[in-house]
Amino acid sequence: MILLTEIISAIILINGLFAVITVLRQPRDIAATWAWLLVLILLPVVGFILYLFTGRGLSRKKIFQSQSQINDGVLALVDIQRQENRRNELLPKKVLSSEATEMVNLFLNINNAPVLKDNHVTLYTDGTEKFAALFADIKKATKSIHIEYYTIYNDQIGNELQALLVQKAQEGVAVNVLYDAWGSQGATQKWWRPLEEAGGHARTFFSSKHSITDFRLNFRDHRKIVVLDGTIGYIGGFNVGDQYLGRSAKFGNWRDTHMRITGNAVLALQVRFLMDWNASVEEAIRLTYSESHFPIAAEANRGTAAMQIVSSGPDKLDEQIKLGYLKMISSAKKKLWIQTPYLVPDDSIIDALTTAAMSGVDVRIMTPSMPDHPFIYRATQYYSQLLHEAGVKIYAYQDGFLHAKTVVMDGHISTIGSANMDIRSFKLNFEANAFIYDPKLARQLEQIYLEDIKNAVLLTDEMIAQQSAWLRFKQKFSRLLSPIL
Repeated sequence: MILLTEIISAIILINGLFAVITVLRQPRDIAATWAWLLVLILLPVVGFILYLFTGRGLSRKKIFQSQSQINDGVLALVDIQRQENRRNELLPKKVLSSEATEMVNLFLNINNAPVLKDNHVTLYTDGTEKFAALFADIKKATKSIHIEYYTIYNDQIGNELQALLVQKAQEGVAVNVLYDAWGSQGATQKWWRPLEEAGGHARTFFSSKHSITDFRLNFRDHRKIVVLDGTIGYIGGFNVGDQYLGRSAKFGNWRDTHMRITGNAVLALQVRFLMDWNASVEEAIRLTYSESHFPIAAEANRGTAAMQIVSSGPDKLDEQIKLGYLKMISSAKKKLWIQTPYLVPDDSIIDALTTAAMSGVDVRIMTPSMPDHPFIYRATQYYSQLLHEAGVKIYAYQDGFLHAKTVVMDGHISTIGSANMDIRSFKLNFEANAFIYDPKLARQLEQIYLEDIKNAVLLTDEMIAQQSAWLRFKQKFSRLLSPIL
């Protein structure tokens, strides 16, 4: 018995020592450091397996590949800005404000994101309508089809997309599909073989599950981008799968936000896709930054919206999209309305939201009323209650699952994209958002928000008081893991 006690003590001591060494080997913020120490110490052996798959940073090789493509992409964006030849007029005068100018300068400095004007935007909040429009546009494509999604499932809608892409490849259209290996369960290389045989290409994002020596589960390609002939673009929250059309018994109605763009901003989406594609694929099928990929938008397809396409990921030190969120929160004077499926903010976002609410800004945050990831859902509940105490209005959406990632500020600046209001989107995922300077679109998003409130429940002190001790424990425990969820 004494021997067994000594063995267990030795294991605990060695495990703790290795936990400290393992976590401190890589620079990371203090919250993530303590969260990983908690996991490694409380879960001997198992914790190290989790860390092996989810805790390590990107390899130098992957960072080099990504940075090489970023350099090429920046040059392409500079050329786009030169073609626009409007450096002294960042925004149309009617939407020019000090807040918008500051946002523009922020993204020019941290993301090399040019302001691209004259865009026409169509919003989609229903999956059936979004995919009907997308498939109709794909059928009309004559030159190139570039698709990048976190999730492409091997299900009904996934197979419909695959069959359509095969058809277009057989017609001679250049079809290139980039997907996340872990997000796209069932969409294997074998499943994509018909597209390859037709002359198209489908590859996993460079942080995939297929490289054993460079395995990184944490760094996912969460972007949702489509570019057709360089003239039509899609960006937002919808992935490709039956559940996103409300066909899942578990989730029911799927409430998301996506947008179709024609105009100059499509060129920035094209640059983003080319960077991701070239960083992920073999040299033989890399794409060039040629004029054929960046056609001038026809006057008939232009609108009035100005926007910047901003991307972020663990290959960069700055958390660009988070900084954009922070700028919107801190700049709000009257109202700030947010929709996010996961509310797991870091301290800077919490402080900004709290300050805004206590300054009299109408801060509203809408989240789902059902979980798709248990720990994240409980952490979302914890932070919802924390922000509620500061005066933020927290709404739980009741009509199915809310997956939209939108922010609307003071009726003239908005953002739509793939980034959630959580630490994973800020630090770990590769994300892409459009930051839009257009009062008309902001008003549309506000109206959609008001309609969603009709199907939502406002969090109250009474609801929090009625929670069980066990539920509160799960919320607080999940909050401890929030930096690595």
